Amino acid sequence: MNRTMITATNTLAQLQKQMDIVSHNVANIGTTGYKRKEAHFTDMLFQQFNNQENMDLETERITPAGIRQGVGAKLAQSQIVMKQGALKSTERPLDMALTKEGQYFRVLEQTNEGAAVRFTRDGAFYLTPVSENETMLVTGDGYPVLDENNNSIIINRQAQHYKVTENGRLIAEIANGDMQEFNLGVVQMNKPQFLEQIGGNLLGLPEGVDGEEIFTELNGAIRGQIGIVQGALEQSNVDMSKEMTDLINLQRAYQFQSRSVSMADQMMGLVNGIR
Repeated sequence: MNRTMITATNTLAQLQKQMDIVSHNVANIGTTGYKRKEAHFTDMLFQQFNNQENMDLETERITPAGIRQGVGAKLAQSQIVMKQGALKSTERPLDMALTKEGQYFRVLEQTNEGAAVRFTRDGAFYLTPVSENETMLVTGDGYPVLDENNNSIIINRQAQHYKVTENGRLIAEIANGDMQEFNLGVVQMNKPQFLEQIGGNLLGLPEGVDGEEIFTELNGAIRGQIGIVQGALEQSNVDMSKEMTDLINLQRAYQFQSRSVSMADQMMGLVNGIR
């Protein structure tokens, strides 16, 4: 196999990964709070051939000395684009939309290894009964929504009206006139590129990564930085026109690399046919 074929096949494998990213974005265009991902490429290792024995003859050369022969491109990073999505009004009391980039609700997911804190921008919350007199605030998939102390939010079943303040305080009005107040657990992501997509519109931290370096818990005096709108949901920030443009460019790049493999195969056939 010659170098042309190696370079093309290496790049084809990386282009397939970008195609998976674009396809995932398009599939989630209607997912509440979804953040699109963007692929970034870089050159793979290259070989340096110093074909000039007498470097004195290179004094007038403008480009770097020698010949550099690469072996293709690779996917350097799959980056989450944190751009705010459009807001859609639902007028539903338990629908909440975060209005500031990089902020996430905290929820609790039960895994095979135990309970794990996850993060989501999907603010479509519901109530599920936990006892005769109590209900729990959960996501659409049934994951408990956490407060600022990472505790589940348990609400009296007699609650009739709900209000969510801009700084993330949930107020439930009970039928007898009493009030229950909860501070929703909200974090500000400082390094969102460390997050992993868990599935179910959830993000999580990789194993062994310290969360203190990745996000800031918006508790206490800094809760004023939270931005929440009640009765609305944030739409996906996927732009279909951009994704289709990227897909067309990706298809052309894929065709070019495939054509390079075919041409390299033809050239090898011609060489082998020389008698």
